[in-house]
Formats: sequence, structure tokens, C-alpha cells
Amino acid sequence: MSQKLNSMRLLEKHNIPYEMTEFPDTERDAEVIAEILGVPPYMVYKTLVVLPAAGGRPLLAIIAADRSLDLKLLAAVSGNKKVVMAAHKEAEALTGLKVGGISALALTHKNWPIFLDQPAAELEHILVSAGQRGMDLRVPTAGFIQVVSAKLAKISTRSD
Repeated sequence: MSQKLNSMRLLEKHNIPYEMTEFPDTERDAEVIAEILGVPPYMVYKTLVVLPAAGGRPLLAIIAADRSLDLKLLAAVSGNKKVVMAAHKEAEALTGLKVGGISALALTHKNWPIFLDQPAAELEHILVSAGQRGMDLRVPTAGFIQVVSAKLAKISTRSD
């Protein structure tokens, strides 16, 4: 392991086991990352920064690599009239993390609402960013939900 990240420390503090996986840090596409790691794309979850159109705290939407965020569904479950995706530059400025390395585990101190897509509930483990490009953590889904206080909700549609 190259280094211990805050996301790993947080999991350890809560006694949640994890497995670190590494891939080239030039890769940001979650479906390609799934292929590199030899796991199905429905197990690799990407974290998206979303902004309420009327202003307010950003939201984190966490969906599987093979799914697309449905902004209308997310707006409804988050109590907003409308939400929009943050531009890459904006997401990086808000989180302090690089796109491809944005992690709910590294952002718990911000107390942003976090929404995990419903299909994750069917999986024992999911892979999420460790908070740095090139590193994902395989974590128990229930433990992840608990540590980041995620709300399970249907917020995506299948990508074609």
C-alpha cells in the first residue's frame, strides 16, 4: 500500500473492513476501472457532485459505473425543485479532491447530503473511491452507508 488515506482511517475508526485496490491514476472512467480491476461495472460506484439549482449545500450522488444519474429523481428525493451536475472544475473546488478521486468517505466533515443509488442495497460489497485517483476501496455496503450517513434512493437509470 502506498499510503494511508483519511478514508481508510475513517473506516478503521468504525471497525469497517476494507480492501484497497489500485489502478492507473490516469483512468477516471468507472466502467474502464471495473474492467481493469476485473469486477462487474455494477459493483464500482462513482461519486458525483450535484448542486441544487436554487442554491444551498452540494449533494453527493453515488451510482454504479453502468448507470446514469437521473437529475429529476435526485431532485425529488433531496427535496429540491431542480438539481444540476457540478462542472469538473467546480466539483474539484468544492471538494478539494480531483475528479476521479472524489469520495464520500473523504468528505464526511462537510456534512453534505449523500444519496446512494438503490441497487447498492442488493450488494454485500461495493467499490468506491478512496479519495485519490488510482485507488478504490472495496467496502461492505451496509458499513459504507452507516459511516457516510447515506440515504438509499432510486436516483439512476441504466446506461445503454
